[in-house]
Amino acid sequence: MVTEIQLNDTKINITRYDEKKIEGKTQISFTFYVSSEDYHDIATLLYKGTFDVIVLERHLKFRGTIQEYSTSITNLYEKGQIGEYKLTLKEVE
Repeated sequence: MVTEIQLNDTKINITRYDEKKIEGKTQISFTFYVSSEDYHDIATLLYKGTFDVIVLERHLKFRGTIQEYSTSITNLYEKGQIGEYKLTLKEVE
């Protein structure tokens, strides 16, 4: 079971992971939680849109871009809040 994804230099603990090949390209989907304390750093990272992706537990490394993105909460600026994020990344050239 995959428990961690690395996007650029940021390691993210995840709760769900799915991987498939689409037209020869790797696509991964995963779910993770973001606290109000970590919100700014994660939001800044995700705004980049394309990342160096590493999934150590699957010996997988590729350049990926966001295909789908959602969150259960839009205001993580309030202290003590936790949001569930869902992200799908697809390999790019």
